[in-house]
Amino acid sequence: MSGLIITALVVLVFIVIYQIAKASELATILRGDEKKVKGQTNRLMAWLMVAFFVLGMIGIYKCHVELMDKMLPESASVQGDNYDSMLFVTLVMTGIVFFVTQILLFYFIFRYQSTENRKAFFYSHNNKLEILWTTVPALALVVLVVIGLKNWFTMTDIAPKDSLVVEIVGKQFNWIIRYPGPDGVFGKRDYRLTNDATNVLGLDWNDPASKDDIIIENGEMHIIDKRNVQLVINSRDVIHDVGLPHFRMKMDAVPGITTTMWFTPKFTTEEMKAKTKNPNFVYEISCDQMCGKGHYSMRGTVIVQTAAEFKEWIGKQPAYYAGQQKAAAPAPAAEGAAPAADTTKAAPATVASTH
Repeated sequence: MSGLIITALVVLVFIVIYQIAKASELATILRGDEKKVKGQTNRLMAWLMVAFFVLGMIGIYKCHVELMDKMLPESASVQGDNYDSMLFVTLVMTGIVFFVTQILLFYFIFRYQSTENRKAFFYSHNNKLEILWTTVPALALVVLVVIGLKNWFTMTDIAPKDSLVVEIVGKQFNWIIRYPGPDGVFGKRDYRLTNDATNVLGLDWNDPASKDDIIIENGEMHIIDKRNVQLVINSRDVIHDVGLPHFRMKMDAVPGITTTMWFTPKFTTEEMKAKTKNPNFVYEISCDQMCGKGHYSMRGTVIVQTAAEFKEWIGKQPAYYAGQQKAAAPAPAAEGAAPAADTTKAAPATVASTH
């Protein structure tokens, strides 16, 4: 409410200043001092533009200093370093252009302000200038696009043969993770077999490779430090997006279409906790595509471990098929309990006496 009141007051102040300026302009016209006042107004506007430029530069610097500690830590993947380098090159190129053009813009406004002794020169066209400011930006953008495409093709290319393969499936509103079992092969999936209670990914139990697959339903992905990992990405319902901000990776999860990407983690979760001096640090999996009313809550985590830690963890995970079979099995009778009555035999009829 206070913000609305402040905004209304600022608007009212500007309206009052505008009305005062208009009244002053009309009074000047009536006195016949229009040229003199116009010159004073131009000089005032020129100096105000200089002040606006200086304050704007100070504001940019202050924002940069204030937000530095709120930025993501250094990239946690080798491929992410390439994206950070690309961003740096982009910022340098566009930053130079920004500062040069803004300095010239405000300088020209101040230097060539309207005066009684200066008449505006109409300069309609110059072929050399047109070619220059069309060609140079086009070439700069081509360089940036080529760098971006190179990184993109690397990320989406076939992963190295030694890669850990992990499937991640988006579902309103959580992530489901699947690892191949000891056979190293993912079992077949059929969306028609999907059932939230007994088969969250629609695994085909007629495929032997499905019976040792491991499914993690809480969205916690475990990967190995310094080892390439390929993500096989799907969606069960609508379009999601696997966002890995700390690794500088993201990829759409599209229903009916399998997408992939691969990267190489650089730091374990414990190492990143030490680097950020944050004992609660976690690598996040975000959904970077608006996917419904629960989109805000669609969050997973990535645990980067050493090879030994991952081997120990994966060894403790039961096969999804075995877990579902165990859950579906009838509970054993308690020891010493009386045998259940045979309900298949008809109970003796009871005749009510009329006497």
